[in-house]
Amino acid sequence: MAEALARRRARLARRSLALRDLVVAPGLSAVYRKELADQLGSRRFAILFVLILFAALSSVYVAANAIRDALEQASADAPAHTFLLLFTVAQDPLPPFYQFLSFLAPLVGIALGFDAINSEQERGTLARLLAQPIYRDSVINGKFLARLTTVVVMLVSITVLVGAIGIYRLGIVPTGEEVARLVAFLAVAALFVGFWVAISMAFSVYMRQPATAALAGIATWLFATFFLGMIVDTLANAVIAAGAIADVDAYVGLQNLRLTLARLSPNTLFAESTLALLLPRVRTLGLILPQQTIGMIPNPLALGQSLLLIWPQVVSLLALTAFCFAAAYIRFMRAEVRSL
Repeated sequence: MAEALARRRARLARRSLALRDLVVAPGLSAVYRKELADQLGSRRFAILFVLILFAALSSVYVAANAIRDALEQASADAPAHTFLLLFTVAQDPLPPFYQFLSFLAPLVGIALGFDAINSEQERGTLARLLAQPIYRDSVINGKFLARLTTVVVMLVSITVLVGAIGIYRLGIVPTGEEVARLVAFLAVAALFVGFWVAISMAFSVYMRQPATAALAGIATWLFATFFLGMIVDTLANAVIAAGAIADVDAYVGLQNLRLTLARLSPNTLFAESTLALLLPRVRTLGLILPQQTIGMIPNPLALGQSLLLIWPQVVSLLALTAFCFAAAYIRFMRAEVRSL
């Protein structure tokens, strides 16, 4: 009886250990904590944080002044969702906060991930790390999660500081729905930067030199930010010049194709998601004809409806991030350490 009880306890212990290993791979926590401490304590993080913080505070300070002046001239109470205007209103020569973030956030992701693997390979520390009782997938998973956490810490800190400046300058406290929209905005922004972390880590796995991986990441950012839109516009103008547009339906089809091609860029997906979240009056993200607006009541959408509106964009960002990380993961798991 005692032996049977001991065997049963041993089986339960093995199952518990196997379940723990399935949920949390050995070494993942150690790699995550070490990478997170290195990222948060690095000069790279400090420089990027100060850069984005300075740009954000400058933009929001100018926007707060413009909003306050408009409210004083109107001599009326602040309308609904005024606090969210801090992140979308622009005044020359500075763009709004979300455009600053759309432009600078990819550089943060590239800077955090371009040397995640190849730098350790170059220093010879990767082989020693994998010689420890640590699963190989724990290394790349821990590195990615630590960098994603660093991004979340940066975005939350900057948003809180920006919100504090807005409350001080405007004297308006955000409502519960505005806070929920800002939280959703931070989640989308973290996913957007996570894509750039994933693609830069993929370059880090496939390319031995960190400088080459950094150049590949910057080239991808330039293509997605500038050249893709130019190519799409050039193709659309060529179709129009060729006389292929004969009626309204053909024009609508061309514009929908143009918009679909533009959404291949994660910057476009992030910009559309941000507008729908921070501007509740945005009711559609596609082409809309004047006759379709007849009878439309310009009331702001509820948060749930705005989330449904951006659901395709969020899923697309998630799919792009998963694809880039899967490419890095498969390559890292299959390659020999010396040949990475």
